[in-house]
Amino acid sequence: MDRSSAEAIRSSGRGLDWLNFFVAAVQTGFGAFATVYLVKNHWPPQAIGLALTIATMSSLFSQIPAGAVLDSIQDKRRAVLLGIIGVGLAALLLCVTAARPAVYVALAMQGLASSLIGPGIAAISLALVGQAALSERIGRNARFASIGNGLAAGTMGIAGSYLPAVSVFLVAAVLAVPAILSLSFISGVREPQSVSRPAQVEKDRQDDTRISWQGMKSLLLDRRLAIFAACVVLFFAASAAMGPGVAAQVTRRWPSFATLIVAATILVPQALVAAISPWIGRRAEVSGRRPLLLVGWGLLPLQGMLYATLPGPVALVLGNPLNAVSGAIFGVTMTVVAADLTQRTGGFNLTLGALGVAIAVGASLSTFCAGVSAAMFGARAAALGLAVVGLCGLLLLWLGMPETRPAHTSESATA
Repeated sequence: MDRSSAEAIRSSGRGLDWLNFFVAAVQTGFGAFATVYLVKNHWPPQAIGLALTIATMSSLFSQIPAGAVLDSIQDKRRAVLLGIIGVGLAALLLCVTAARPAVYVALAMQGLASSLIGPGIAAISLALVGQAALSERIGRNARFASIGNGLAAGTMGIAGSYLPAVSVFLVAAVLAVPAILSLSFISGVREPQSVSRPAQVEKDRQDDTRISWQGMKSLLLDRRLAIFAACVVLFFAASAAMGPGVAAQVTRRWPSFATLIVAATILVPQALVAAISPWIGRRAEVSGRRPLLLVGWGLLPLQGMLYATLPGPVALVLGNPLNAVSGAIFGVTMTVVAADLTQRTGGFNLTLGALGVAIAVGASLSTFCAGVSAAMFGARAAALGLAVVGLCGLLLLWLGMPETRPAHTSESATA
């Protein structure tokens, strides 16, 4: 490899680092901050619920089409660019008005755009480093995304406390500009490359831009993918409503500090994710995917028991680090497992889209069922129910999900 090629790869790697940082920072403006923004604009609970449902549904129904689009184009950067522009425009629209139709359109736009960004960055990562180095690259992606998420949460929390609530979305819109600039530094992403192991990576190379009917058939009939998708549904059915529900209770008790509380519940876990994600990526190559998956899923019942038995603030302090660890493990291993399962069939992005649907389904079930349970039996009973769902996910993973790490990866990791 000549000097100019090595420098281009290093430049692309740095560009990918900053892309993850700024994309995560932009996305932080939505979610919990959007809920606080709507509450401060005197939206009734049913209207807020409808707005969040629109965001979830737009993401749900666009995941698989977005994956198919990404598989059909050579340059994944175009899809990521379109996604960043969409999220930035959604933030600008929320800056302009809090009228219901505009907010509904903005949240739908953000959900659609996000379906391109996440799988697109994963596809760029795979093309840039290849299958053998993907785990470590995804861990690095998670580190920079967590740092961006945490710093943006702190900035937005302070801005939302001392400035008008709309300032959160102004910050998000401004951060879209450096995200686009970071994307421009990434080049040569059509062919997997590696500075340290070019021959191995060339051997591992997979064409994820096309999927044949035979490959599609093999993918749909892959028992491992079906089991893993079911485990993903149960993971988010157990976890999505845990922390936010307790955070909402604390926020209602101290409304003047709502944005700071939201920022704190984001900042501390993201710092932990940034610290451990690269280690998780390396460990996935050494010990395999399955042990990490079992740890990640195994933390969910413990979190549920904490929220069910301890006071709200104490549970939030103890539960957030556990949530961060399980989320970091999931964030790294989901992409790596998808790459493992599609190494010979293609359709990497389509598979990520299908798993994105599983995430949205699980999260929707979690918030809906937890809300109903909390209204009928109380918040502690709802948390206990989520713990049971988490235990079911752990048992399914333990009994049904095999190791997916390729044999040659195991040999090179132990060499």
